[in-house]
Amino acid sequence: MNRRILFIPRSIAAVVLCSYLAFSSPFLTKPDQLFYESRPAMGTSFEVYVYAPDHERASELFEAAFDEIERVEQSLSNYRSSSELSRINVIAADAPVVTDPEVFALLKRAFDYSRQSDGAFDVTVGKLMKAWGFFRGAGRYPSTEELARAREQTGWQRVRLDPRARSVFFLTRGIELDLGGIGKGYALDCVARVLREAGVTAALISSGSSSIYAIGAPPGKAGWPVRVSDPLDRTRILSTILLKDQSLSTSGNYEKFFQLSGRTYCHIMDPGTGRPVEGMLQTSVIAPEATDSDALSTAVFVMGAARSVRLLDNIAGTSAIFVGDRKGLGRIVQIRWPDHQAKGATN
Repeated sequence: MNRRILFIPRSIAAVVLCSYLAFSSPFLTKPDQLFYESRPAMGTSFEVYVYAPDHERASELFEAAFDEIERVEQSLSNYRSSSELSRINVIAADAPVVTDPEVFALLKRAFDYSRQSDGAFDVTVGKLMKAWGFFRGAGRYPSTEELARAREQTGWQRVRLDPRARSVFFLTRGIELDLGGIGKGYALDCVARVLREAGVTAALISSGSSSIYAIGAPPGKAGWPVRVSDPLDRTRILSTILLKDQSLSTSGNYEKFFQLSGRTYCHIMDPGTGRPVEGMLQTSVIAPEATDSDALSTAVFVMGAARSVRLLDNIAGTSAIFVGDRKGLGRIVQIRWPDHQAKGATN
């Protein structure tokens, strides 16, 4: 009996993946092997782990996966002037912009989450991100005038979506859509669809520190083991879960931030105040699709655990774990989290 073992010492920000390999036998057809590839995209690194019969087939699957990510980025990136999202941002205040079915469907989904979260999730935060220096920058404190102007140009209610015409219209001049809180998760769902159509039954796809999606499970296993780390000590594991045909997304104040006068200002905006969220260190959400977990991890980061209960109760198959910045009881709070051994957690 031969045994192949592959160690992948790769961490995904607050999420650390542990993968398992099957073994081969002279009495059985040679099982699929685990292959891995990573490429930069959408401002981060996308990683694909896939079980395939050989390197040639794995290479074909990697090309299909990364081509799909490039296709999504070309359409949704607000860093590319040629993207469909940039086109909307430039002209939607002058007249309704008819967009393609895919982009319109994603915008509708994003605005549905704005409605369900009472605006905690809001893709119109583009001007706020710029005011706080998080667009192509490491962050800065805006002037009072700049912040007031950015707040006037933020708000999901200031955008009109017309399903019949498939159009987008900005009711306020200066609105800028930013799909950073949902786009990477959507890209993972698109890649999962492409891989499934290619016959893949076991794969794991991640978008840097943002989201991870599991197709099936490694051979002979119940799921892909994923560990959620403590944001204050990344070597300490808060929870270990098994993902199978599910997604997990994590939002944290450690991804982009700056410090001023002893306070930390992170890149996750509270659209209601126009300021970075304070008091929350990390949120992780499990959902059936990565588009949903990506949007929800941002929404609940803004809302906090208490306000998030009703939102998560209304969305089937979701669970969450929160890590606040206070010490002791209540620092870690779970909502239907599958690992009941999360350290220091309360339900």
